[in-house]
Amino acid sequence: MNIIVIKLGATGDVVRTTPLLRKLEGRITWITAAKNVSLLEGLQDNLRSLSWEQRQSVANESYDLLINLEDTLEAGQYVQTLKFGHLFGASLEANNRLVYTDDSRGWFDLSLISRFGKQQADRLKLKNRRTYQDLIFSGMGLRFEREGYRLPEPVWADLAGDVAIATEAGPVWPMKNWDHYNLLKQKLEDRGLIVNVLSRRATLLEHLADVRSHRCLVSGDSLPMHFALGTGVRCVTLFNCTSPWEIYDYGIQQKIISPLLTEFFYQRGCDPRATAAIDLDEVFNAVMSQLDVSAAETGVIK
Repeated sequence: MNIIVIKLGATGDVVRTTPLLRKLEGRITWITAAKNVSLLEGLQDNLRSLSWEQRQSVANESYDLLINLEDTLEAGQYVQTLKFGHLFGASLEANNRLVYTDDSRGWFDLSLISRFGKQQADRLKLKNRRTYQDLIFSGMGLRFEREGYRLPEPVWADLAGDVAIATEAGPVWPMKNWDHYNLLKQKLEDRGLIVNVLSRRATLLEHLADVRSHRCLVSGDSLPMHFALGTGVRCVTLFNCTSPWEIYDYGIQQKIISPLLTEFFYQRGCDPRATAAIDLDEVFNAVMSQLDVSAAETGVIK
C-alpha cells in the first residue's frame, strides 16, 4: 500500500500523530512543516518525510490512501492535485469550501471546519472524553492500543536535573501559561532538587534531549509535554483552556485541570484569571508525587 500523510503542525500535533506509524503498513510519505522533518527522518525504513516546500516532488505518484489532517485551504488545494484511492480527512469542495470525509468526522466534528460551526464544535470538544489517537485510529478502522509516539534519538543534552519547567506555551494560546512557575521552582529548589527552566533551542532534537534528561516535566499542554510522553519522562500538565481528555497519559502523566476550564475553554485571548486559577500547592504536590514514583521505578533515592 502506498500512503501519504499531510500533517504540518503544530509540532506537538505532529508528534501525537506518530503512533499511526506503528499501525500503517506499506510505504508512507509524510508531508510536514520544514522544522518538523528532523523528527520524522529515519524513524523507520518505510517512511519518507518531506517538507511542505518539497510537496510537488511527490505529487505525481498514485496513493492508495491519503490522510489529510490539516484544516487549511492550502492543504485542501494540494489534496486536489493528488491521485489517490481513498481519502481520510479534509478536502475542498468545488466552491473552495473545506469539508471532511465521513469516516474522519470523529475528529473533524470537533475542529475549526466542523460541519456544526465552531461554537458547537467547542461544545462537543468540551463533552468529548476520547483521546486524539482513539478518534483518529477508530475513524481509519484501527484500534488504539497504547501505541507510543515515534521519536528520533535526541542529541546529547548539556542540561539535566530533577525537574524541567516549560514556562512558555507559545503565542497562539497565551492562556496555556501559568503565573506561578517561578514560585514552584523556588519551592522545589528549597527541597534540594535541581530545577531547570527550558529555553528555546536551535533545533527540535536539542529540545527533545533537554526534556529527556530530567525525571519530571512541568508544563502546559504543549510540545514539551508531548516530548515527555514520547520519551517516558513523567510529567505534570496544567490544562487552563484546552482539552485534557484528548491527551492519552501513557500512565506517566498527572493532569491538573483548572477550575475555570469551562469558562476559558479554547479561548485564545489572555485573561489573568485563567493563568492564575490552578493552585501552587496542588502542582507542587503533584510534582513531588511524580518524583517519588520515578525514584521507585529507577531505584534512585533523592
